[in-house]
Amino acid sequence: MARKRNAACEWAGFPVYSGYVDHFADYDAEDVLIVREPEQLRAVADDLRAKLIALLRRRAWSTQQLAQELNLPKGTVGHHLKVLEKARLIKVVRTRKVRAMTEKFYGRTARLFLFEAEEAPDTVPGMGASMLRTAADEVSQAPAEVTFGHVRSRLSEKDARRLGRRLDRLVNDFQTAEQKNGDGSGKVYSFVAAYWSPEGGNN
Repeated sequence: MARKRNAACEWAGFPVYSGYVDHFADYDAEDVLIVREPEQLRAVADDLRAKLIALLRRRAWSTQQLAQELNLPKGTVGHHLKVLEKARLIKVVRTRKVRAMTEKFYGRTARLFLFEAEEAPDTVPGMGASMLRTAADEVSQAPAEVTFGHVRSRLSEKDARRLGRRLDRLVNDFQTAEQKNGDGSGKVYSFVAAYWSPEGGNN
């Protein structure tokens, strides 16, 4: 069983961190990758590339398999895989011969991505929006007992920081509980959170 690590999250300002951990079934990967370079952050801020990264959580996929899964042209999927590969977010984890061709299978370079946007804060809104749209796709397929909410409140600066710290602890509690389940059993749950001021500026 792979080792698990906490993903640190800072909700009250930059730097911004986010992350998720998954069990890998059929290929090896590093435990953690700090995603901080502008090229990497731009790569994950695209909806399709975010879906590709999500699909690669569980197993390795070929370009053809991903194209069939997403009902997209193979050339389109191949282009986005190259972007992710160039950004060192995915890599070829194995190959197989198909007639006279070599089929490549891609996997993530790490089980856990930590996104650090201190040096490129302009990428954060796009990256966050892409993650939320990916989560929305999952929610649309979730059973009826899904729990969700959207709340707006006018807060003092002190209360905003306090609630940001509470959200940070909740995210870490969610991940720590998953890590305690070392045998890989249990039901998979998803959790998504976003915390920001529509009026701009630091909270």
